[in-house]
Amino acid sequence: MAAPVPSELDLPNPIGSQILQWADELASHTEQPGMLTRTYLTPAHHGAAARIRDWMEQAGMTVRRDAAGNVIGRYEAERPGAPALMTGSHFDTVRDAGRYDGNLGVLLPIACIAQWHRQGRRFPFALEVVAFAEEEGVRFKATLLGSRAIAGTFDYAVLDNVDESGVTMREAIRLAGFDPQALPAAACPPQQMLAFVEVHIEQGPVLLNEGLPVGVVTAISGASRFLVELEGLAGHAGTVPMEMRRDAAMAAAEIGLYIERRCSGTPGLVGTVGQLQVPNGATNVVPGRAIFSIDIRAGEDALRQAAVQDVLAEIERVCARRGIRPEVRRTHEAASVPCAGWLREQWAQAIARQGLPVRQLPSGAGHDAMAIAAIADVAMLFVRCGNGGISHHPTETMTAQDADIAARVFRDFVEHFHPQASPR
Repeated sequence: MAAPVPSELDLPNPIGSQILQWADELASHTEQPGMLTRTYLTPAHHGAAARIRDWMEQAGMTVRRDAAGNVIGRYEAERPGAPALMTGSHFDTVRDAGRYDGNLGVLLPIACIAQWHRQGRRFPFALEVVAFAEEEGVRFKATLLGSRAIAGTFDYAVLDNVDESGVTMREAIRLAGFDPQALPAAACPPQQMLAFVEVHIEQGPVLLNEGLPVGVVTAISGASRFLVELEGLAGHAGTVPMEMRRDAAMAAAEIGLYIERRCSGTPGLVGTVGQLQVPNGATNVVPGRAIFSIDIRAGEDALRQAAVQDVLAEIERVCARRGIRPEVRRTHEAASVPCAGWLREQWAQAIARQGLPVRQLPSGAGHDAMAIAAIADVAMLFVRCGNGGISHHPTETMTAQDADIAARVFRDFVEHFHPQASPR
């Protein structure tokens, strides 16, 4: 019989309140008083890692940190050494962040494992909870560092990236007490992983608007991003006739409206102009330059690629008609990651056993599951996000009731989990 868990983890039933309490405590580990900012390998990051380690150990897990700084807790199987069902999410944040993005997917499985540990319950497979050290890319402008280390796809060129203080990532890893040369050893052998599942707040309003607490993710959307610079001809706002203008800002506006039209009405396809600048613009000057960004995403690559081709063609048409010279630079390209059907079905069954409708929806945001998909089948459970679906912001909210429902679904999923006969 397993040893009893310390009193700190004598969790209430329901456990949603405990999960939110932990999220509040984790938010105290921040670089900026008064707001939550926790970036890779800072003192605040180490403080959060230490607290997560405490909770994992008290929940009955053995815990280690790898060379990337991931915190990995293992709840052993009935037969020690058996392959694991892996779960988890990230514990770094954006600047002035919310409390649940990433953190929920770490804290919720710890709370569930604590309950199983109190019951002395084990499974034919191990459970591994990974608190991924870095997903957001804030400090070194490189994303998914923790999950890429686990997947064995870490890009070692980013070790030379520098932060705002001129510290390289390689130096930061060494200062944290880790060895950059040990990063290859962080990779998980695929034969030791049955699958990867991630619990995450939706970061959007779909579940909220439909009155649903949870949903099954169908795919993590691929993304194409561009930076576009348009060069027209500056002129006096009062003396250049309208038909003679080569207005770069109006060309950018026309292209932006086309992107909105092209990406509307197709489920799962979205297009955004998130930055729009008129360098050295003035009230009485026809803009000679405009710079803007484009972000196009879809759960299906064919939808996204078709929209991208149409948008690029429209840029050429608009600029030719207006006498504008365009310069288009692709800044990011990521394929979509479909969630495995056999795992989605088990999520759906777990939701249905709670008496809840099963809603399936794509994720427009990136997640650690994207990286882990290189070595294992992945799936995700979305949890309703309050306050209009706002995320990456201090007004990000969720309820203890929804956290409890998600925990019940997760427990049901694990207790009924059937590994695929021949995992990758």
